[in-house]
Amino acid sequence: MAPDAPAAAPAAPAPDPATAKKNDKKEKAKADKAAKFAAKQAKLKEQQQAQQTAAAPAAPKAPKAQTPSLPPYEDPTPPGDKKKIQPFDHPHFQAYNPSAVESAWYQWWEKSGFFKPQPPRTPDAGKFVIPLPPPNVTGALHCGHALANSLQDTLIRWYRMRGFSTLWIPGCDHAGISTQSVVEKMLWRKQKKTRLELGREEFTKLVWEWKGEYHERINKAQRLMGGSMDWSREAFTMDENLTAATMETFCRLHDEGYIYRSSRLVNWCTNLQTALSSLEVENKEISGRTMLDVPGYDRKVEFGVLTYFKYPIDGTEETITVATTRPETMLGDSGIAVSPGDARYTHLVGKFARHPFTNRSVMHTLALLHSPMN
Repeated sequence: MAPDAPAAAPAAPAPDPATAKKNDKKEKAKADKAAKFAAKQAKLKEQQQAQQTAAAPAAPKAPKAQTPSLPPYEDPTPPGDKKKIQPFDHPHFQAYNPSAVESAWYQWWEKSGFFKPQPPRTPDAGKFVIPLPPPNVTGALHCGHALANSLQDTLIRWYRMRGFSTLWIPGCDHAGISTQSVVEKMLWRKQKKTRLELGREEFTKLVWEWKGEYHERINKAQRLMGGSMDWSREAFTMDENLTAATMETFCRLHDEGYIYRSSRLVNWCTNLQTALSSLEVENKEISGRTMLDVPGYDRKVEFGVLTYFKYPIDGTEETITVATTRPETMLGDSGIAVSPGDARYTHLVGKFARHPFTNRSVMHTLALLHSPMN
């Protein structure tokens, strides 16, 4: 009898619909995550390849064909003659070249006397004159000079076109203190000498050499800018005639009592070792105690501090306190002024105070009268 056949395996139970849906969702999330990771890896690989490509030495570029440089333009126009116009196929006129375009014109204008004053074209037209504020021979011109010259030249040309008799007078200023300063700096920079070590005669010679160089440079720049000045009247403030006029004026004012010598506080320059005009002083505002560098001093100097002094009143035990930012001036004090409306000092008016350092009793206390401002 044949053996019995093996029994069939029991069928797997059908999955729960909720579980099947959950599994499908997990599989989909895994697939999305794998796709994102693959995309990220691909992008990273592209970036690495791009960096390697950028780091690789670039192939040398073919050199550009250089345009041959033109030699300096030589104008065939004789000096002072009207400019000979060149054709546009000339190498220097195929593109705008200032030196070629502007050459020869100014010399012709100046020789022809176009900038000299002419009689007015009509009886109603008058005169219009501008004396050029003379540039200092301390150095070359800058943009500020160009701006001022442009404004003056515009006015001169406008009045000239209107028929006025016009005159624009050029010149240069010696600017004594400023020029001395720049020459001293140049002397120290080149020779490590002071003007005292060089000697008065040699230093004066050096200053005149500086003046000659920068006077010429300034006038050349004025001409290059095309200023319509009458160069036949050009002057330097230390020319013989102007020096004589200055001395004459000074002596007359002295004889008439308008200029006199007296003991006064001066602006002393510790670097130049000379007194300066108030126009040469650069004021600096400070809010309190400030240490500043002063030429001639190794250490910084204190500024912006009030110093108080007590002046004893003769015949009493009283004192009067004065505060100042300039303690060096108190040695010359000869009087004390108080406000007439300040009751604290009314009883001291007319009395004498003693100087705390010199012990002299010459300091008169007085009420400083004042008039109200309108």
